[in-house]
Amino acid sequence: MLTKKLLYSNLRHYTLACVCAFLLLGCSASRPATKAAAPYGPAEIKRQVEESEVLKQRFVGFALYDPELNQMVVEHNADKYFVPASNTKLFTFYAASKMLEDSIPALKYAVRGDSLLFWGTGDPTFTHMDVKNTIAYDFLKHRPEKLYYIEAPFASTPFAVNWGWDDYNYYYQPERSVFPIHGNIVKFARKDSSLYTTAPASFKAIVKADTLGVSESGNFVREWRTNDITFYPKQARADFSVEVPFITSPEMTVQLLADTLNRPVEWLKQPVPQNGQTLYGLPADTVFKRMLQVSDNLLAEQLMALASGTISDTISVERGIDYAVKNYLTDLPDAPVWIDGSGLSTKNLFTPRSIIALLQKLRQERADERLLPLLATGGRPGTFRNIYKADVPFVFGKSGTLSHVHNQSGYIITKSGKLLLFSFMNNNYTAPTSEIREEMVRIMTKVHEKY
Repeated sequence: MLTKKLLYSNLRHYTLACVCAFLLLGCSASRPATKAAAPYGPAEIKRQVEESEVLKQRFVGFALYDPELNQMVVEHNADKYFVPASNTKLFTFYAASKMLEDSIPALKYAVRGDSLLFWGTGDPTFTHMDVKNTIAYDFLKHRPEKLYYIEAPFASTPFAVNWGWDDYNYYYQPERSVFPIHGNIVKFARKDSSLYTTAPASFKAIVKADTLGVSESGNFVREWRTNDITFYPKQARADFSVEVPFITSPEMTVQLLADTLNRPVEWLKQPVPQNGQTLYGLPADTVFKRMLQVSDNLLAEQLMALASGTISDTISVERGIDYAVKNYLTDLPDAPVWIDGSGLSTKNLFTPRSIIALLQKLRQERADERLLPLLATGGRPGTFRNIYKADVPFVFGKSGTLSHVHNQSGYIITKSGKLLLFSFMNNNYTAPTSEIREEMVRIMTKVHEKY
């Protein structure tokens, strides 16, 4: 049996650290289960949460659960509803894991003589700039038939309920669609004051420059309901990388497909054929990992769109969510108010104890060594990269941030060898989010070190 000293001194690789968590959990049964032996017990943890000067005048929810003892260690407002922000992606992860196969359906198609008819499934990874995937691209690029695109039925709107309409120009809120291309964003980049590049290149022709003006919305600003983009060079740095969402449409899809594939693609305005074949793309875990670690909103929305395709020919984020709630989440302590896949909607509402229950369900579906590497990890690339830094990772989870909202939920490994589940939620604060985050990190690090 590996000793704790050996584990904490030799393990440096991320995946091995996750296996360490699994092994430590298995070894913990040899310790006395008496909580009085812990120098930093439940009463002190609860006091730290309730009496924190930083967290005063905020709405705070906290739940800490010990799966070995099968009971809550600490609860504070754990039965109250909070806006979860991107903690919602944990629910998307669970639902998509249940509804999708091991690989993502990239597209569907049917061959009719010398024609290939194809349509979207909601897969967000086609020519995605940060997810390496050429499976569907190579398939369409090298087919000998003529290419005809059919717009599959899509019942969701580009933005979900209660998304910020004025965030349309920012990278984190691209439109939802049935056939995303390039992540439904345009990327502008420049190094050393040289000419900037545009990807997809076809957008370069519609960008105009305002050499005298400035904009509070950024260097590149798209007009509200058109794809016209203005560049403000006066305020641009020598080096920049800016992503701007574009408005999607079947016409835009066909244009981008033709430009990207460098071959003709026509839009065929007819219903999708029956009994189409499915081309499968990336492993689902590859998409889950990207979605969870960097909190990619488009991936989250499209995963629920993909999930809906397993129950209906009409793709709908809302139908996927409704199915998941009715079939997989009826046993949660508190019924979720679940609106979108990403957590951008302020109408989402979950309780800390329901998030704990979901974290338990995730562990029932996957062994720890398969689950933990998919999550954001303290001190590693992703949304936890600047917090919980240590040679051996000890926090694995998901953060969630909106205006006046910051939450963290996931798994924490203590130095004594316990694996605990936690949900720490903060709503309705006016202080800088950094102050809230630092206080959460302080409390959870104490749990790691002393519990």
